Amino acid sequence: MTTFLTPTARRAASLAGLCDGAVHLPGDAGYDAARMPWNVAIDQRPAAVALPATAAHVQQVVRAAAAAGLRVAPQSTGHNAGPLAARGLDDVVLVRTERMRGVTIDADRRIARVEGGALWTDATEPAADHGLAALHGSSPDVGIAGYSLGGGIGWYARQLGLAANSVTAVELVTADGELVRADASENVELFWALRGGGGSFGVVTALEFRLFPIETAYAGMLVWDAGDAEQVLRRWADWAPEAPDAVTTSFRFLNLPPLPAIPEPLRGRSLAVIDGAVLGSDEEAGAMLGLLRGLRPEIDTFGRVPARTLTRLHLDPEGPTPGVSDSTLLGELGDFTVDALLEQVGPGAETSLLATELRQLGGALGRAPEGHGALATIDAAYVAFAVAVAATPEMAAQGELDARRVTSALEPWSTGRSYLNFAENAVDARTGYDELTWVQLKGIRSAYDPDDRFLANHRVPRLFEDGKVTD
Repeated sequence: MTTFLTPTARRAASLAGLCDGAVHLPGDAGYDAARMPWNVAIDQRPAAVALPATAAHVQQVVRAAAAAGLRVAPQSTGHNAGPLAARGLDDVVLVRTERMRGVTIDADRRIARVEGGALWTDATEPAADHGLAALHGSSPDVGIAGYSLGGGIGWYARQLGLAANSVTAVELVTADGELVRADASENVELFWALRGGGGSFGVVTALEFRLFPIETAYAGMLVWDAGDAEQVLRRWADWAPEAPDAVTTSFRFLNLPPLPAIPEPLRGRSLAVIDGAVLGSDEEAGAMLGLLRGLRPEIDTFGRVPARTLTRLHLDPEGPTPGVSDSTLLGELGDFTVDALLEQVGPGAETSLLATELRQLGGALGRAPEGHGALATIDAAYVAFAVAVAATPEMAAQGELDARRVTSALEPWSTGRSYLNFAENAVDARTGYDELTWVQLKGIRSAYDPDDRFLANHRVPRLFEDGKVTD
C-alpha cells in the first residue's frame, strides 16, 4: 500500500531521528501522548513533536525546522495551551521541554538554575532544604519557564513582586539555532523582553532566578458555607485595599463535586474561601487577619507553616486536567462590582463553574522595581479568573459560556488590560502591555526572529508583517 504524504508532512519527516529519536510525527505510536498538553481539553495537532533532553537537541530541532520551512512552538507543560492551539499548528514543530528538568541550587548566592522544562516542585523542594524560597506559583506542577516569562504572581507577590523580575539570566536557542545567554550584561535588550514578554523570542533551555531567605510563612485558608459568601466577599473587598504588602490573598467561590478524594465535610458543597500567606510574625499576621476571622469561618487553617508547603496551599489540581476559563483585570471591587459577581456565581446562582477567583494585587505588583523587565507592574487591583471542568464537549461549551458571563458582568470595572498568564483563550497580546513596551517588544522580536520562526501562545508580532506596520 502506498502512503501519500502532504508537502508539510514530508518536510516534517526530515526531523525524524533528532533528539535521539524523540521526535514524533502524526501516525507514530507516541504522537498522541507527546502532543497532549497539561490542559487535556485542548486538542493541539502539530506537524511534529520534539522532546529534547539537552540544549544541543533544541538547537538541532530549530535548525532542522528552519531548513524544512516549519515554525517552532516552545512548550513545557501546556497549562496555557489554548491560545497556541487556536492559531493552528499544521506547519509547527512543538518543542516540549518536559525531559529538561535539572535543577541546581547555589545557596550562598541565593540563585537557582533550572532547565527549561523544570516544574516549580523541582525547584522549591531543594531550595527549601537550604531555608530558601522562590517566587513560585499556586500549583507545584506549573512549568517555571512559561510562568516566569509571562510574569508570575505567587503568595509573596505583594511583598516581593513578579517572578519575572526575580529572573537573573535566561539561556535560549534563538531563531538561527544559536544558544545564547541573556542577562544584565549580555544581550540586555533580549533579557528585558524575556522577563514578562512571553515565549516569542526563542526556546528557553535554562533560567536562573533569585531565591529569598524564607523558611516559614503564616499561611492557610478560611472557609465558609456559600450561604455566607456575600458578607465574606464584602468584608474582604473592604479589607484588601488597606492590607499591608506583607499579605497576599485570594477569594474564591468553589462548587466542589461529590468525589471521594474531597474531604467529607466539604464534598459536594458550595463554599466561600479566602486563602493566602503573610510574611511577618504570628502576632502581625493575626492582627492582619482579625477582621476576616471575625466572620467566624467554619474552617481556619492559617498558622505558621514551612514555606515548601505553599505550592499546594491553593489546592490546584495536579496532573493533566481538562478545563475552560476566562479572566479579566479589575481596577476596583466596590459594592456594584460585588453585586455583579454575586449575581453570576453567588448563593442560588446557576453555574457550571468549579471556581471563580479574585486574586489580590497591589503592593509591590504596582511598583516598578529597578532593572525590571518588560512586565514591570500589573496596573490593577485584582485579577478575576473563572474556570470549569471540561470533561466532555458539552461541559466545555457550558463552562466557556459561564466563564464569559462572569467576565462580561465585570466588564464595567475592567481595566481593559490582560494578565496573559491567566488568559487561556486567544486574546490580543498587546493588552498585556502599555503602548511603549509593546512597540519595544515588537522591535526586539524583529531583531531576534526576523523570519517569524517562533510561535508563542500569546504572540508578539514583528514590527512589519505583510508589508504593513503591525498594531
